[in-house]
Order: sequence, then C-alpha cells, then structure tokens
Amino acid sequence: MTMIVLRPSNDAEAQDMIGWAMAENHPLEIVAGGSKRALGRPPRTDHQLDVSRLSGIVDYEPAELVMTARAATPMADIQRQLADQQQMLAFEPPDWRKLLASNAEPTLGGVLACNLSGPRRLRAGAARDFFLGFAAINGRGDAWKAGGKVVKNVTGYDMCKLQAGAFGTLSLLTEVTLKVMPKPETSCTLLLHGLADDIAIPTMLRALNTPHEVSGAAHLPSPAARRSSVDAVANGLGGATALRLEGPPPSVIYRAAELEKLLGHGDRLDAAASERLWTEIASVESLVAGRERYLWRLCPTPARAGAVVQAIRARLASADALFDWGGGLVWLNLDAEDAGPDGGAAIIRAAMGQIGGHAMLVVAPEALRATTPVFEPASATIDALQCRIKQGFDPGGILNPGRMWEGR
Repeated sequence: MTMIVLRPSNDAEAQDMIGWAMAENHPLEIVAGGSKRALGRPPRTDHQLDVSRLSGIVDYEPAELVMTARAATPMADIQRQLADQQQMLAFEPPDWRKLLASNAEPTLGGVLACNLSGPRRLRAGAARDFFLGFAAINGRGDAWKAGGKVVKNVTGYDMCKLQAGAFGTLSLLTEVTLKVMPKPETSCTLLLHGLADDIAIPTMLRALNTPHEVSGAAHLPSPAARRSSVDAVANGLGGATALRLEGPPPSVIYRAAELEKLLGHGDRLDAAASERLWTEIASVESLVAGRERYLWRLCPTPARAGAVVQAIRARLASADALFDWGGGLVWLNLDAEDAGPDGGAAIIRAAMGQIGGHAMLVVAPEALRATTPVFEPASATIDALQCRIKQGFDPGGILNPGRMWEGR
C-alpha cells in the first residue's frame, strides 16, 4: 500500500480524515513539526496525518498569565511571544533535536503530548501541571474539549493530565491552553567542583531542602563536565555540581551567599553563563557523542540515584551519566557493544527494580526500539487499565499505534 500524507487545514478536515481512517481501518502517524519522530517506538501505520497547518497563537493575555495556541505552533513562536512580555513556560521545555538527530521544528503540541520538562521541573512542576485545557479529536473522529482558561475549573477527570504524555495515542490535540509565568529578573548558578557522585547527590538534596528556592540542581560527572561548552564547568577539577537561583538580584545574591555558607564556596556563573549551562543540561548535549551509543532516561528515588548508577556500572562499564532534578532524573549513555542486543534493558531495569522508579530508552536505532520495550513495562493491573483507556478514546487503534506499547 502506498503511504498517503493527509494535511488538514482546519479542525473539520482533520475530523473527516480521522473518521475516514477509522472507517477504513487505516492507522495514522500524527506529525506536526516531526522533531520527536525518533522518540518512543516506531509506529506501525499506513498513512501519515500532517497537522502542521493547525498552527498559530489564538489568544494571549499576559496580565492573566494564559496563552491559547494551535497545537502545531512552533515552540520558537511561543517563546518569542512570551519573551516580549518577560514571561516564560515555567516547566522549561527541553530542545532534544541534537539528541534525536533531527532538524525539524519542535511544536507546542509535541511538547505536551510527550510531557517534556526541563531542569526547573523539580521546583515548578511538569508540563502537564501547566496544561489548562484543550480541543481535540479522538480516534472515532469526534471533536471534544476539556478544561478551560483558569486553574480551578476541573470537575471529574483531569483530561489534560491524561493527554500529556500519551504520545498522541489517545487523541489529536488541535488547540491547547497553558498557564505561563513571569520570567525571573536574573539568575545565578553556584558551581561546586570535584564532588564524587555519592557526595554530589546528598549535596543537591541538602540545597533543595533549604528555604533558598533552588530552581535547578544537576551534577555532571567528570566525563560529562569536560564536554561542556561552559568554560567554568569544562575546566574545573573533576565533576561539576550546579545549583541555580533565580529572582530579583538582591535576593539571588543573598541566597547564593547563604548556600555557600552551608555547602562551601565554588564558582558563580552570571545570568548568561547560567542560561547556557541549563540549556545544555536540558538538551543533554554533554552526553551526545558518537552514533554507536544508546541513551536511557532513568527516574529513580533521588537519594538512591548514585547507587543505581553504581549498580549499572558494575555490569556495564561504559555507562556515562548525568544527574538532573537533584538526582530524580539520570541520563545514562551506553556503548552499543557493551549494552548488548537489548540495549542494556535487562540490567538497567533490574537495577531500577531494586530501588523503585522507571526507565525509558530514548536514543537507539529503530530496530532496537521496535523490539525492546522503550517505556517501563507495566504491571498486569496497570496494563489492563491502559488498554481500557485506549479503547475508550481510540477503539480502532488508528492513532499512533505502537508508539508506546506493542500492539496498541
């Protein structure tokens, strides 16, 4: 069968196309910018639904801290509009184009569908926490809406959180409403050098438990630190532990001094260098090296992050790590030959099972992502619940089938 690319120019056309696909049993791959096509399992579809024309900012009320935009709106347009009003998306959406070897343009709908959040997640929350409402089309071709333009408008099920992270397998998002936040006046990063992993993680957690409102806490072990584009990180002694402070200048200066009293002195990065470092951490650029490596994203219990990496390194010597979210997020890069035919899945998930948490295979060849579970395998109870949810929204299984789980 020849693949057809369907390009709706409005919601009504998108409805008709999905309705046709449902009636004819033709699975669809949903694409907007296409920058995340290599994220998740490769979908098994007959045709492609290109929704890139469903783009544009519909409504923006800076005084109300609310923005409504079409789902295929490029992130660059969103961020430019917010910057003009000294506002931002507080969940700090990361740009993974280098990670996923993509030249495509990230879109707002793609960020929300994958629930992508950057280093500020530990203080501000995830993308789904800023998702107020949306318009969508389900797998039956029915248009539906949920939420609205205020935070306290949810009764019954919070559908925004269900759609965020569903990778387009439940509905096609056509329009979304987000809560935005004021941009901090300035920022500063306290950089501590030479801490081993088992010292750096408790140090980050100690900083996060102070009243000083640390908005980013990451640790780059020596190999990752040496590849940084920030001189103070790359040229430091061994690893680098970064603690970010944001807000009015007098407050930032005071809090930095108080943290130094508690944790010891290090370098202080100014606002420009701080922004460059955290953009680099969010995009995982310091681990992007070589084509024959696999990248995993682990979410362990933060206090046990060092232990899980140590356990994995005992079996996979090539493991190269980066710690974010105070240890709640670990990026792990593996040599392909060392990882073996399953990309290291058995070893990594066994180690994670000992401490709690989950693991996702982010970067690997398509053939490996098609045969190795990309997402953490669910228990029988959770799997049955996921099947019922999928059946409710997309009974024909035509929306991005196989993107998250084999067979659906």
